[in-house]
Amino acid sequence: MNADFRLTCVLFDLDGTLIDTAPDLLAALQRALRSHDLPAPDKRRVQPYISYGAAAMVRESLNGSGTEQLQKQILTAMLEDYQQHIADQTRLFPGIAEVLQNLEARGIKWGVVTNKLQRFTKPLMAALQLTSRAACIISGDTTTRSKPHPEPMLAACRDAGVLPEQSIYIGDSAHDIAAGKGANMKTLAAAYGYLKPADDPHSWGADALISNPLEILAWIETSVCH
Repeated sequence: MNADFRLTCVLFDLDGTLIDTAPDLLAALQRALRSHDLPAPDKRRVQPYISYGAAAMVRESLNGSGTEQLQKQILTAMLEDYQQHIADQTRLFPGIAEVLQNLEARGIKWGVVTNKLQRFTKPLMAALQLTSRAACIISGDTTTRSKPHPEPMLAACRDAGVLPEQSIYIGDSAHDIAAGKGANMKTLAAAYGYLKPADDPHSWGADALISNPLEILAWIETSVCH
């Protein structure tokens, strides 16, 4: 670690890293499929696609079948349902509350950079009482380009009043790590998130791999100079 590195901000991906949104997303998908007289999704199979968006979840649940029009109909039904049930079962991942409290106690800012659209990000953060605590919240449609492009990462740093070179980004997909690295941030791969069976987070080029949120604090303690 560069001795000149001084951590000022920790940025999180949302789904699969900061918050466990799988129960509500999968429930919304199941209800959308049922409304079209289709079988329930294989939740273990579909969950890893949460990080790639609702459209990817719909495609995977149909297993390559169904017309493009049907996929769009199911996607629309799913998103409308999800918006009404956005935080029924959604919770912070175990350990995240302690991580955020620790960062705040140390005067380290934290924020969110997600590809989730603002129409879902804003009410979800509000429902979990996180909005006022976050130094920045960047959604998939906040900037012109979304991850893996570094633009949203740079926008987050501007909003938080920090430098990318003094920030860490944590995410559970290859495009998260690519976005963070593209913005010249330190990166941590969240192996506890929504990984697909074929994913190899060791190959993403992150500075470290973490198997649970509390390892974020351990990594900061052992690897970051203040």
